[in-house]
Amino acid sequence: MDHDAILEKVISVVNDTLDVPADVELTEETAFKDLGADSFDLLELVTALEDEFDLTFDDEALEKIATVGDAVSAIEAAQ
Repeated sequence: MDHDAILEKVISVVNDTLDVPADVELTEETAFKDLGADSFDLLELVTALEDEFDLTFDDEALEKIATVGDAVSAIEAAQ
């Protein structure tokens, strides 16, 4: 799966999981904390991403996921 396809899926999962308002456009630079996500929300998001992409993030990767782009990079590295 190429970068753009992964990005599109990540944005979809983030929108669904974090209930992002329709008027908020997500980019690779969007930080989850800026969307009001707390630690529970991030755990839920990571679980949803792992399910969507059929993978498991290691602890080191999890610590680096703070933005949409970070999530895309972690997924690319895990594939």
